[in-house]
Amino acid sequence: MLKSFHIEGAVEAGCDEAGRGCIAGPVFAAAVILPLHFSNPVLDDSKKLSAKKRLLLRPLVEQEALAWGVGVVHEKEIDQINILNASFLAMHRALDKLQVHPSHLLIDGNRFRPYGGIAHSCIVKGDGIFASIAAASILAKTHRDEYMLSLHQEYPHYAWNKNMGYPTREHRKGLLKHGPTPYHRRSFKLLDDQTRLEFS
Repeated sequence: MLKSFHIEGAVEAGCDEAGRGCIAGPVFAAAVILPLHFSNPVLDDSKKLSAKKRLLLRPLVEQEALAWGVGVVHEKEIDQINILNASFLAMHRALDKLQVHPSHLLIDGNRFRPYGGIAHSCIVKGDGIFASIAAASILAKTHRDEYMLSLHQEYPHYAWNKNMGYPTREHRKGLLKHGPTPYHRRSFKLLDDQTRLEFS
């Protein structure tokens, strides 16, 4: 069972991001404040759940959360400030949208840029430990997947409906044949030498 709080009595917002390792599309982040006694037996780190379960959990989280927000940093910004800073910025943008002011932030991972003078705790693999971070991981992932599915309609040659912008073999094959789109992150290594050899 996931933990409902890190500091007893604090209004905690869990934060997580999705899309950091992709070579196309934005990075999304979410911030979620759950009711103190929120519990759901299915809720877990989004990476451990099927797409079907994530889509079932998303409206539940959005309806039952005390507050939630989603922040986005697009590929041009990622190229300008790098993916680590973009991940922090996406989380800050998600926190900006909260209608309830948190007193403590729970951040998935080991690094974060302080936000608004609010104390924070970085928790490695926190999305599998705390319910609020798991909920944030669900929202970040599902909102980003929805966006990448819309981009797939515009650029169907890269199989974004399956890989969501991650550098799979099929994605790299599309890059070799059609070149990069405006949604590709130019600061990332889109193709490596091994890929060029495999498909040449």
